Amino acid sequence: MDRSLALFAIGLVFGGGIGFAIAASNGVTFDGHDHGDPAAHGEMNHGGADHARMHGQPIALAAEDAPSLAIRVTPDPMSGHNLFVETDGFAFAPQNASGDNQPGEGHAHVYVKGAKIGRLYGPWLHLPDLPKGEVTVEVTLNANDHRPLAVNGAPITAREVLTVE
Repeated sequence: MDRSLALFAIGLVFGGGIGFAIAASNGVTFDGHDHGDPAAHGEMNHGGADHARMHGQPIALAAEDAPSLAIRVTPDPMSGHNLFVETDGFAFAPQNASGDNQPGEGHAHVYVKGAKIGRLYGPWLHLPDLPKGEVTVEVTLNANDHRPLAVNGAPITAREVLTVE
């Protein structure tokens, strides 16, 4: 009986380790809740406002005060693609993520074929496994509290469409 318990414990340890290794190799991160799932926001709160609604309420900026955003997606010499994000009038501030809005700083959200793949806290991101065919990569600028930055109601976004073979 003791041997069965020991083998069970060893199986759990190695199974968990292999699971984490597989998840990490596929780009899965454990950095919080799923922003694409409205049910994941139910009990969260940002200063008395519902977390799910916060993501939908853009921060309106005057055109002359709005940061610029451009992206470039290039093949990586080894594998996948590299995303470069260029901004002017905007500073990446990972140390303030999920905190209060501070004008001119925040992070970006990255989307591939319309699905959010994560947050970006600096100008470069490796995209290891883009799907084959026509692929749209999109980046939005977001405040520390995750609300999108917008001008005239339109989010500040940049897109690149590429063909992946």
